Amino acid sequence: MSPSTTETYKNLQIERRGAVTVLLVNRPDVLNALNRETLGEIGEVAGQFVQDHEQGALIVTGVGEKSFISGADINELAVLDPRGAEDISRLGQRVLDTLADSPKPVIAAVNGFAFGGGCELALACHMRLASENAVLGLPEVSLGIIPGYGGTQRLPRLVGPGRALELLLSGRRVKAEEAERIGLVNRVVPAAELDAAAMAFADRLAAGAPLAVRYTKLAVNKLVKEALNVAFDTSTALELLTFLSDDHQEALRAMREKRAPEFRGR
Repeated sequence: MSPSTTETYKNLQIERRGAVTVLLVNRPDVLNALNRETLGEIGEVAGQFVQDHEQGALIVTGVGEKSFISGADINELAVLDPRGAEDISRLGQRVLDTLADSPKPVIAAVNGFAFGGGCELALACHMRLASENAVLGLPEVSLGIIPGYGGTQRLPRLVGPGRALELLLSGRRVKAEEAERIGLVNRVVPAAELDAAAMAFADRLAAGAPLAVRYTKLAVNKLVKEALNVAFDTSTALELLTFLSDDHQEALRAMREKRAPEFRGR
């Protein structure tokens, strides 16, 4: 279906196709990595979507066939001071909460790499469709830090604590077929069919009775949300401790020098 309207931000492309809004992260030169500016734009569009009574479902995806959202922008991460690290963690949580708390359905169309913050954004969506070439993971442990946008809380709720700890502690990447098997994504489709499948799904959800959809979402959200606020505060505090560690600085140096990091537990 051709978009009825298109709006371009610096880092996003927004299409409104009937009652469905499609948000495309548009930073192909860095595999659609998230920086502060991009997070802010996503939050703005998500807020507008929630308030727009003519829009019934939101699809979040990335431009291109290689990457959904590759993670945080390493160039920005490398120059953050502690206050900046806490601020961007809080910003990421607020933006992803806007998606998660939406009374209308939000669907992630995972069209490639979804690592770190990109995986966390997909986790915050209510449902996830993935292309056959999708790969998801939370590799923050390899940088000497922990996920900052809620991944430590949302992943266990989807796949269970045991599997979540395996993935979080190892940083292992999960291909689409396994992601579907363990409940990380709802469905896998061929890459060429992802856009059509996501649109068909979104159209069906957007056509539902608005009050019934809203109240169903609120009921499920209550179950998920009650413990999250306290958990997010704990997660942010722990992420800041890892950000301040020597191990994190060593990981960044090793990445720039293209070598394996030598972690010392401090």
